[in-house]
Amino acid sequence: MNLVTLLPFIVLIGAMFLMTRSAKKKQQAAAQMRDHMAPGAGVRTIGGMYATVKEVGEDTVTLEVAPGVHAIYAKNAIGAVLEDAEYNRIVHGASDDLTIDTPVVPDDASSLTLDKDADKSADEADAPKLDLGKKDAPEAEEPKDGRPGDDEPKDGKADGEAGAK
Repeated sequence: MNLVTLLPFIVLIGAMFLMTRSAKKKQQAAAQMRDHMAPGAGVRTIGGMYATVKEVGEDTVTLEVAPGVHAIYAKNAIGAVLEDAEYNRIVHGASDDLTIDTPVVPDDASSLTLDKDADKSADEADAPKLDLGKKDAPEAEEPKDGRPGDDEPKDGKADGEAGAK
């Protein structure tokens, strides 16, 4: 056989070997992280929930998801064990160096309006109405022959469409 035809297959097998090895290292690191969990540690589940470890079993972990609320999870459901400072920053918002330079947005939009407009509400009743561009219809012209109803098109269509009779 020709070496040129075998070369793509050799490269493909080598790439698969490297990907498998990398994935295996990640799995081992995650298993080691889960084995070193201890009660009191802050964790993030693979679903994105933050909780505190209460008990560690062989295959399960008891997490406190809220004060006094415990849930049992599989160890494989733990995505990361967090350091205390990071857990407190995320869950409790506690941080020594956290400064907020942006304005705080209120929950409702009522405080975003200006109060000076509130005093005008009584005066607005006397204000003239706003003309939205609708003009009074011009008076109909007298038909040339004097008969009423001559303003309709001769083809019987009122919407302006031309049609066959």
